[in-house]
Amino acid sequence: MSVEFLWRIPVHGDGRRAHHLHTRGEWNGLQTLQAPKRVAPEHDDQLFAYYDYIQQVAKATDIVGFHGALIPAFPHTEEPWVLASALARETKRLRLLIAIQPWFIHPAYASQMAASLQRLSQGRVEWNVISGGGGAQQRAYGDFIEHDQRYARTREFLDFVKGYSHHTPFDYDGHFFHVDQGGLRYPMNQYPVPRLWLAGASDAALDVAGQHADIHLTWGEPVEQQKKVIEHARDFFQKKHPDRQVNFGMRIDVLARPTAEQAYLELKQAHETITGTRNNFARTDTESVGAKRQQQLVQSNRFEDLFVQPNVWAGMSNVRGGPNCILVGSYEQVAQRLQEYIDIGVGHFILASNPHLEEAYRVGEEVLPLLGYK
Repeated sequence: MSVEFLWRIPVHGDGRRAHHLHTRGEWNGLQTLQAPKRVAPEHDDQLFAYYDYIQQVAKATDIVGFHGALIPAFPHTEEPWVLASALARETKRLRLLIAIQPWFIHPAYASQMAASLQRLSQGRVEWNVISGGGGAQQRAYGDFIEHDQRYARTREFLDFVKGYSHHTPFDYDGHFFHVDQGGLRYPMNQYPVPRLWLAGASDAALDVAGQHADIHLTWGEPVEQQKKVIEHARDFFQKKHPDRQVNFGMRIDVLARPTAEQAYLELKQAHETITGTRNNFARTDTESVGAKRQQQLVQSNRFEDLFVQPNVWAGMSNVRGGPNCILVGSYEQVAQRLQEYIDIGVGHFILASNPHLEEAYRVGEEVLPLLGYK
């Protein structure tokens, strides 16, 4: 099985401490003349913007040999399509995995945007299609439909995009989207639809993934639990969509150092920078089955209690938001844990570590070669 490793672009700040003390970008509580100092940009800096730092991360990711980079989407961060357009001209091989919700944009225009960016990047565009986790965050985007309907909309969106991109003239009369005699024409129809990464653990989510996904993506969990997640999804796909091949991907952070003791110490220091008023990234109103499983991993706030298996620590959501699990240990231990996930069927990894610039080099230089990947 071929294996791909991608990196994450930090779209809302970066640093070595908990999120509210990140020194890079404006998403923090740091004040002028305060130590640690805020950079990228500094306060009142007219010459550099946070994009200048993101550009460095993307170039490092490209140089060190990662296959691509996830550009996430959140309500109060840089916008992934805009970043991808800029980074396409700053990178040479890096595939650009853009997070997109079908609620954001009409599929006709999404098809045109993707085609244009494919031309600009010479075919390096991929989509992380997110149906949405519901709750207050979804309503803040202006999206009020319920869980299963969001996945029905995603199905229509992708049906539409695949038809509109390569079948002119194209008619579509769905529940959510409509078009009459549309479609991309030469030369905009020369590249394929972006490779599709879809997440979700509910039956509604798996049904759409089975029909459309190239890669079914989950947040990392302890390896035995991850194995059950993959086996359940594989069984579902074989029963409902036996003619399609869906591969499996996983998002997980890593913290690798020459020794396990160094790695544990740094992680503990980051954990200790969390304050009581700043450490709650968990969304209590999420409708996501996968997010709820992540929350169930956390039964304590004590550093030692958050190890859920050797070298797997489940407290990262409080440090920087997002998935809970991080692989922590020596270079060899982290490589061994990654190999265990490969052995159960994970072929696509989205890795991350703070700060993303330095850690892209470290993971690319020290960890991935131990797995036989440059």
